[in-house]
Amino acid sequence: MGLKADTWIKEMAQNHGLLEPFVEGQTRNGVISYGLSSYGYDIRVANEFKVFTNVHSTIVDPKNFDPSAYVDYTGDICVIPPNSFVLARSVERVRMPRNVSGIVLCKSTYIRAGVLIPTTVLEAGWEGIITLEISNVTPLPAKVYANEGIAQVLFFEGDEECLTSYADRDGKYQDQKGVVLPRI
Repeated sequence: MGLKADTWIKEMAQNHGLLEPFVEGQTRNGVISYGLSSYGYDIRVANEFKVFTNVHSTIVDPKNFDPSAYVDYTGDICVIPPNSFVLARSVERVRMPRNVSGIVLCKSTYIRAGVLIPTTVLEAGWEGIITLEISNVTPLPAKVYANEGIAQVLFFEGDEECLTSYADRDGKYQDQKGVVLPRI
């Protein structure tokens, strides 16, 4: 990044659609912070959730995923049951340039409450809405707040474009628009 990292992210968001919508600076008044940070961008979780349930005693199989393993929920607060898991999506749409990859990491506010998001890689050339995997590893119910910060994306720029991007490979999660279940 030839420019300072936050300046580069701002320029890429405003002129190349890196992040839409884009919030310049940190929003933090009474919410879990989101927006532009020093070397990354704090994304928000939308109000659409898929909460895993054992009502149908379904086996979770990533090669043959049964949608009855979850229930859809829309709301400003999602309560994740103890030792459970939800899928959600980012508010922001991301467009990764051919010479940039990103890593999605959970915000420490949630980590300190026992709510975790596994690390996710956004490959060069990938674009879409980020599907977020959110785990409650505590023995208590945990709240997740829609339209507030949930994770940070850190961007890594290569010296040149990659030879084959995620888009070139027709990646199975390219241009995803909502909470996307496992695909083969």
